[in-house]
Order: sequence, then C-alpha cells, then structure tokens
Amino acid sequence: MNKDSGAGFFTGLIVGAVIGLAVGLLYAPHKGEETRRVVKEKVTGLRDTAAQAARKAGERIKQKVQSGEQET
Repeated sequence: MNKDSGAGFFTGLIVGAVIGLAVGLLYAPHKGEETRRVVKEKVTGLRDTAAQAARKAGERIKQKVQSGEQET
C-alpha cells in the first residue's frame, strides 16, 4: 500500500464533503438564517469527525513506533 494513500483518502473525503455542502446549499429549501444554522452544525460535525480521525491516526502511528522500538 502506498504511504500517501491515507493522506489522499483524507483529502478526497474533505473535497467530497465541501462539494456536497455546496450542492446542498444550492438546493437548500430553507431561508438564509436557517441555512446558516444548518451549515454551522454540519461544519462543526465535520470538524469533530476530522479531529477524531486525526487522533486515531496519531494513536496508530504511536503504536507502530512503539512496536518498532521494541523489535530493535
């Protein structure tokens, strides 16, 4: 597996989310204030999801480093 595949996946995930958000805004059946509230909620959820994914990736990297240190 390519070392950059994780970064590429994450980039694709973010780009897809942004495109989905843009399309959603274009077809939003809500008034401006309500749309802004919905967008804020979605962005907050996306940020939390990204932070959680980053934490998990950091934990996996730390485990790999620790297991590598034990083998030497």
